[in-house]
Amino acid sequence: MLAVIRLILMSFAFIFVCFSSCFYCLLRPFHRNNVHHTARYLGKVSKIFGFDVEVRIPESLKNIGPVVYIANHQNNYDLFTMSNAVQPSTVSVGKKSLKWIPLFGQMYWLTGNILIDRKNTSRAMDTISLTAKKIVESKLSIWIFPEGTRSRGKGLLPFKTGAFRTAAKANVPIVPICGSSQDKTIDISRWDNGKIIIEFLEPMYVKDNSRNSIRLLTDEAYQLMEEKIKQLNHEVASIKN
Repeated sequence: MLAVIRLILMSFAFIFVCFSSCFYCLLRPFHRNNVHHTARYLGKVSKIFGFDVEVRIPESLKNIGPVVYIANHQNNYDLFTMSNAVQPSTVSVGKKSLKWIPLFGQMYWLTGNILIDRKNTSRAMDTISLTAKKIVESKLSIWIFPEGTRSRGKGLLPFKTGAFRTAAKANVPIVPICGSSQDKTIDISRWDNGKIIIEFLEPMYVKDNSRNSIRLLTDEAYQLMEEKIKQLNHEVASIKN
């Protein structure tokens, strides 16, 4: 019964946020902070599911300026958990097909997020150039899920290099964001689902735009995030016990 009530409440809350965001964005379409403001309200929906979200940001990242954020992508709950970590002047990069999802797709587009065609390699390369140009000219930060898809409990999936090539082209740092595991930790029929921890890591800098350098940085970021996620999972488990 609790699960049904939560799903109903979540549906109403989600529709309300999407409608409100679309209306707000029509007044100032594609504004640099549309995504941040919408994400704040989407993040509050996490309370309906009975879990708390703690976001940890080191002092070194405050007022850092434009960056490329990379985060682990787990499941549909990311919409309500990772949203709590979205910073001002940040937009995300998502697949083009998202815009066809009723209501959510229109909200996603109007807030100013960047849509890419992952099936078209040449267009994907153009998107990297366009995204890098937006970072430089509009002083925007970009949020990317480098796995390219949801892991669905399979652990951290291999990273694609697009985020790192974008950072190199725009000459901005990479900031990894790690979210503790949501797989088998969230049960909407349970009253208390504990805590989700989202932690920002120290910035990583791209030395050059060569393929070898990009690959090495991609692998380094993967290893750092994999280790941090394990630490966060252990911490969350110890809180429960």
